[in-house]
Amino acid sequence: MIPPVKALFLDRDGTLIRDKDYLADPAGVEVIPGVPAALRRVQALGYLLFLFTNQSGIGRGFHSLADVLRVNERMEELLGLPRPLFTDICIAPEAPGQPSLYRKPSPRFIHEMRAKHRLDPALCWMVGDRESDLGAGLAAGIRAAAVCSGKYDAAGWAPHLPAGVPCFADLPALVATLS
Repeated sequence: MIPPVKALFLDRDGTLIRDKDYLADPAGVEVIPGVPAALRRVQALGYLLFLFTNQSGIGRGFHSLADVLRVNERMEELLGLPRPLFTDICIAPEAPGQPSLYRKPSPRFIHEMRAKHRLDPALCWMVGDRESDLGAGLAAGIRAAAVCSGKYDAAGWAPHLPAGVPCFADLPALVATLS
């Protein structure tokens, strides 16, 4: 019997690194404290990691996909974990209002990865700092968790948090609850 496969789908800005609007310069990457150790722990627990990020700065013409890839590269360097860190990466470049297949809250990337990697939805999480992150996870039939390391603190999340979705101070606080 094949053991169930578990995964974390992770937003980038506000979840793994500090959210700096339309970050295009790798020098501006600042990893949120505790994130490297948290990612190391979830890997040790057998979770696959997926990066799922909306990057509307591309669609708005503020920067290029190459800029986003350089920022991602710097983030991975600063995380200091063996590569490839992410099983797969989805960068949704569309701006709000542009035709889109993958821009969160679309669950398409999660659905595709669930099928491709035979992920057990009961053992998968979408983690992020915005409503669209949670919406993508819930629409894909996986668990969702909010973090207060980005757009909202706990009080800010209160009117936006869907029923039954837990809220954590940051990714390390969520990871401490996983087994």
